[in-house]
Amino acid sequence: MAERMLRRGLPRTPGGEPWPPGGAVVVVPGTPAAEPPVVESPVVESPVAESPVVESPVVERAERDETRRAPEGVAPQVVPQAERDETRRPARTTFRRGLPRTPGGEPWPPAGTTAETASVGEPVSSRSTPSSSLNDQGVAEASSVDDRGAVSTSSVDDRGDAEVSSLDDRGEIGASVRRGLPRTVGGEPWPPAGTVPRETSATSDVPVAGRAEESLGAMAPTATGTPVAAASAPSTVVATTADVSTPLPWSRTVWNGRAPRHVAAAPASARPRPTWTQGIAVLLGAAALGILAGAAIAFVRTLLSLPFMQDFLMAFPGEYEPAVHVEPGFAPWIGWQHFFNVFLMVLIIRSGLTIRTEKRPTAFWTPRNNPKGKVSLTIWFHQALDVLWLVNGVIFVVLLFTTGHWARIVPTSWEVFPNALSAALQYVSFDWPHENGWNNYNSLQQLAYFATVFLAAPLAAITGFRMSGMWPKKAERLSKAYPIEWARALHFPVMLYFVAFIIAHVALVMLTGFLRNLNHMYASQDAVTWTGFWVFVASLVVIAVGWVAARPLVIAPIAKLFGNVSGR
Repeated sequence: MAERMLRRGLPRTPGGEPWPPGGAVVVVPGTPAAEPPVVESPVVESPVAESPVVESPVVERAERDETRRAPEGVAPQVVPQAERDETRRPARTTFRRGLPRTPGGEPWPPAGTTAETASVGEPVSSRSTPSSSLNDQGVAEASSVDDRGAVSTSSVDDRGDAEVSSLDDRGEIGASVRRGLPRTVGGEPWPPAGTVPRETSATSDVPVAGRAEESLGAMAPTATGTPVAAASAPSTVVATTADVSTPLPWSRTVWNGRAPRHVAAAPASARPRPTWTQGIAVLLGAAALGILAGAAIAFVRTLLSLPFMQDFLMAFPGEYEPAVHVEPGFAPWIGWQHFFNVFLMVLIIRSGLTIRTEKRPTAFWTPRNNPKGKVSLTIWFHQALDVLWLVNGVIFVVLLFTTGHWARIVPTSWEVFPNALSAALQYVSFDWPHENGWNNYNSLQQLAYFATVFLAAPLAAITGFRMSGMWPKKAERLSKAYPIEWARALHFPVMLYFVAFIIAHVALVMLTGFLRNLNHMYASQDAVTWTGFWVFVASLVVIAVGWVAARPLVIAPIAKLFGNVSGR
């Protein structure tokens, strides 16, 4: 008899020795009557009783062409297939134990599993006693030729799972299916226990490879729980009847978040459409407001027609002479300051409303010297506009006091209040008060401008500074004295005041001689021409362009000059 060294493959444990151990050999019979080959590999003893041994002849296939290379000078000897010998008990081969099939479990197959045991009860063996070898991946393989001339191969893959496939003398491919890992966490192994086999005609049009795949589940468990190969006719292949068309149960693991970047718009059919009752309600509300406005105008006109109100209007016509002499007219810097103020205020209102409605910012800005000061790009843009607006306001106030024009908007007498009431009544009655803005504002205008410049603007700056990242974090006493909740409660109403002031201011400019008024503000002229109007139109175009351009694509390059811009 000749001996052949087994090829050593990969180690079975990380950092271990290659498997099988050095010196493992397989005995090759020299004659047809030689003893069956025995693989000398370590056998792990198991306390489990051995299964009955099934006698089966085994022939080692040394070469595909059934010839063996002989030493030089010796004619090659053909090794015929071993004849069936009923009186000889074949040697038992213990299968290599691989990785466990479950975390923390025992290595698979169980200890003491042999070819004979597997042939009657284990789903990991072939039908005859094979000779074992290791392939280049460290996987044990055993091949044999049974008494019908069918070649069978069993192997344990790198996951420790046993696979069995065979090709019999009719060219049929069959597979014994094991119960694998569960398809759900904590579930039963798959396929389910007690799977009923289904017989399919061998003359089916399904390809051989397809029938081999359909034979999953052929290994049906017995009443004792030991899986055995399901018996089937030679002309049939076994397939499972388990329904795999139903998707596995699953749970949602991805959450859109509180503020998703993209929210699918509801279809037009799903959007609520205004009903005719809602339209009637809107019309009735508008009609009610018109009726109230008409009633107020009629009431005020009736009130001003009374003798004592006529005396009141004579005493307080709506304006008074300032205590400080002021040069008439408007300097050119007032026109420029007015334009910059409107331009910045419109963008500040736009960015402030965006901050209140923005659910998920598209970009962020981080100062270079403070990585923890990251804010959204919209907040940075809002605060940058605030700084420019405050700078413009400081320049306006400085020039206002240095040129002496401060007396135009700062009250210098208590007569401002009764004259403001008189001007308000005249506006409501549509009997406009005397307009002489080139020389002097009426008392109502003076109070409105004073409140906007010296009250609303500082209040917006103080509340905005408290809410911004520039507020000192370590000033605990100051933070307790001025809570951020107060700032939030005041900042938005101040913005609403600016919006109402802009609307009322533009409306009165248009209703009380818009050509002269626009010339005062934009052309520094006391004349009825179109110069100031076209300058005003050009300023509106610039404001509209700024409104459209106020988006991350345009803001990000500017923000990068002062810090780092990122998408998250």
